[in-house]
Amino acid sequence: MTIHSDPTRPGAPSLRTLVLAAGCFWCLDSLARRLQGVHAVRSVYTGGQGPADYESVCSGTTGHAEAVEIVFDPEVIPAEILFEVFFTSHDPTSLNRQGYDVGTHYRSAMFYADEHERAEFHAAIERAQAAYERPIVTQLEPLGPVFEAEPVHQNFHARRPGVGYCQVIIDPKVARLRQHYAAWLREDILV
Repeated sequence: MTIHSDPTRPGAPSLRTLVLAAGCFWCLDSLARRLQGVHAVRSVYTGGQGPADYESVCSGTTGHAEAVEIVFDPEVIPAEILFEVFFTSHDPTSLNRQGYDVGTHYRSAMFYADEHERAEFHAAIERAQAAYERPIVTQLEPLGPVFEAEPVHQNFHARRPGVGYCQVIIDPKVARLRQHYAAWLREDILV
C-alpha cells in the first residue's frame, strides 16, 4: 500500500495511492477528479513490459493497460468509496473490453502494491460481485513500473468536453456520479 506523508508538516495528511484500470483512462480520470479528498489524478500505463506510450500500448504489444493513479486522503474519502466508483463506472464483467474500446489495454484491473492491498482489492471485488449476475473479471495484478501518459490524456474530459467520446461516454458517467455520490463531490474539478 503506497502511503505518502510529509514528516516536516505536523498534522499533514497521510495520502494513499491507488492504481486502477477501467477501460479508457479518460473516464476514471474525470470521475476521480470530482471527488473530495482526492489530491492528484494521473493517467498512466502499467501492467506490461518495457516503456510505454499511447501508440505502443494501443498496439497490444506491451501488455500495459490504460490506468489511473489516484492519490487521496483516506481520512476524507474512504478507499471503499473509490472502489464503488471504480466498479460502477465500467463493466467489470467484460473481459478486455469497455463499450467500443477493445483490447487487453482496456482491461479491468486493480494494481496492488503489497499483499495487504491485494487482499483489500480481493475483498472489494467480492463485495461488488453482489451487484452483478455475471462473474467480475477484474484482474488483480502486482503494481510494476508506471509510465505517465502523454499530456493530451491528462484531465482530458475537462479540457475537451466537446469531443464526441466525452459527450457520449463520459458525460453520462459523470451524471451517475453526481446522482449516486453527491455527498462525496468536491465543489470544483481537481486540475
